[in-house]
Amino acid sequence: MNFDHSEDQLMIQQMTQDFAKKEILPYINFWDEKQYFPIELFKKAGKQGLMGVLVPEKFGGSGLGYEEYILVIKEISKFCGAIGLSIAAHNSLCVNHLLKFGNENQKNKWLPKLSSGQWIGAWGLTEPNTGSDAMRMKCVAEQDGDYWVINGSKNFITHGISGDIIVVIVRTGDLLDSHGMTAFAVERGAKGFLSGKKENKLGMRASETAEVIFDNCRVHKDNIIGSVGEGFIQSMKILDGGRISIGAMALGMAEGALEASISYSKEREQFGKPISKFQGISFKLAEMATEIEASKMLLFKAASKMLSNSKDANYHSAIAKFKASEVAVSVANDAVQIFGGYGYSKEYPVEKFYRDSKLSTIGEGTSEIQKLVISRALLNN
Repeated sequence: MNFDHSEDQLMIQQMTQDFAKKEILPYINFWDEKQYFPIELFKKAGKQGLMGVLVPEKFGGSGLGYEEYILVIKEISKFCGAIGLSIAAHNSLCVNHLLKFGNENQKNKWLPKLSSGQWIGAWGLTEPNTGSDAMRMKCVAEQDGDYWVINGSKNFITHGISGDIIVVIVRTGDLLDSHGMTAFAVERGAKGFLSGKKENKLGMRASETAEVIFDNCRVHKDNIIGSVGEGFIQSMKILDGGRISIGAMALGMAEGALEASISYSKEREQFGKPISKFQGISFKLAEMATEIEASKMLLFKAASKMLSNSKDANYHSAIAKFKASEVAVSVANDAVQIFGGYGYSKEYPVEKFYRDSKLSTIGEGTSEIQKLVISRALLNN
């Protein structure tokens, strides 16, 4: 396996980094402090091809693969995990669900708007009482002629207020039946499609997270993604790519925390010399770098499995997400320790990495769920 990036990939990485330095870096603290979701940023990101990374050019996307996608999410997350999270959720969940399972009419109707950044996408699976246990969902849809009427709520939805369209998975059959759920695309403005409480979060504060409510929301049958009863199966496949997204986001935050730590350790002096000269610090940096490299290799292996439609892509994406997310938390924790008292201050970047990184072990499948996926694959072989 070749770990060297191509010239085109390096150009994409540099372009993304330049975009983040100009459009994200100057505003990070303000967005975080005010919990402000910068909608205007995503329109700019769309012009750079960052809102439809995996979407073919014929639908207005960039037509890139998962390796390039990892670079995009990683570079953004090195500056701000919250923006990385929003771009990842838009691309890998909403957009990718439409791309993988939508029909041609649906793709032509929605993908160009989403890929350009004109629209922001949301995706809904989680409910107040069904996080990891999605098969017990209570949000239901009942058929009424050519329409389906949706009732219930979803929570912890990225872009639950500002999203222009949501791909939502709801129960259309029996409880606990894996073929009893269906995916619907619901546009903002549809009667009975409402936004609820916005979450006041520990981290990822510039990424909007909110409740979504469906109150007798009538959705035409043409908005069914795939076929009735396929929603849960589809969502599990979408989460394979989602794991790579969150892993890339975690990798970016870990790299950002490491780079900040290296720079600070060279400048900060104690006992007459830079703290980087002390073995306790230099060895910690070495351990952080090693864990980051391991995460990176696992992510790119998972990406290659996704590109080849390998039957064990699920296994490798779970391993990559599990490792990268746990490493992000560990590296961010070590970075705060290296900064000492300043690591606890909002004047320095590592306290934000510390807060933001924890989400990576929870979102799109907790670390415990990843272990479940991995162990089942091992034991079923």
